[in-house]
Amino acid sequence: MSPLREKLIEELTLRGFSPRTHERYVASIEALSLYYRRSPDGLSDGEIRAFLMEEHKRGMSPSSLNVLMSAMRFFYSRILKRDMGELRELVPRVRNTKNRPKVYSRQEIGRLIRDGCRSVFERAFLMMVYGSGLRLNEACHLKIPHIESSRMMVRVGQGKGRKDRYTILSPWALTELRAYYRQERPREWLFPSRRDRNLPMIDGTAQKVFYTALERAGLPNRGGIHCLRHSFATHLVEAGVDLPCLKMLLGHSHFSTTAGYVYVSERRMASITSPLDTLQEVESAPC
Repeated sequence: MSPLREKLIEELTLRGFSPRTHERYVASIEALSLYYRRSPDGLSDGEIRAFLMEEHKRGMSPSSLNVLMSAMRFFYSRILKRDMGELRELVPRVRNTKNRPKVYSRQEIGRLIRDGCRSVFERAFLMMVYGSGLRLNEACHLKIPHIESSRMMVRVGQGKGRKDRYTILSPWALTELRAYYRQERPREWLFPSRRDRNLPMIDGTAQKVFYTALERAGLPNRGGIHCLRHSFATHLVEAGVDLPCLKMLLGHSHFSTTAGYVYVSERRMASITSPLDTLQEVESAPC
């Protein structure tokens, strides 16, 4: 491990950043170094900006670009103690476009599980992501004790924002998990890496499982595996689950994030009676 990498990891650890942030910040600085084939401590502000512009041209999403920028700011200001005045001007944050979450219907989710999954591992993993509303990294980092079958709950350890939370466990998913456990016998991680069972499955492998299942089931890609979490939330809203409960299940910090699922629920909107129609009831009521 290079001294700079070691120092970056040490600083992230001391400041209490999550393992997910560790991975992304280290990967960002490595990508910058590989791009120029030079140590990052010798790069100018202009070279850093040129790298970010290249990533933007290649189609990197605004949220991923902002993570990249945050990693650069952290590395150069905290590790290299460089004056960030000019770099902040050179590297402004990208404004995220507010898009409605894209979802799959219940019928499509059924097709994904029935027609898209070829192994008990694939079914168990995708059923957990959708059935419990998990983020990708949360699903990959599930441990066996996190499945609390006696309470039919899933404990999500140190999810986004470094918060533990509980979410629901589907009885169908539990049945599939037990079949998966009998076959695979995972030890610590519920879904371990195929290369090293002492490590959790990486996000890229999990995404590949999802995309392969989509292709087999003949379903469109609506934005990656995170759409299963959006579908979980939207289907609960359609079923009448209130927002405070949904907020807890999803692990949101703010109600405004959870409220975004309300207007996505088209079926619920279609079931609402216009106040104009209630006037007919008033007019026809006997005096």
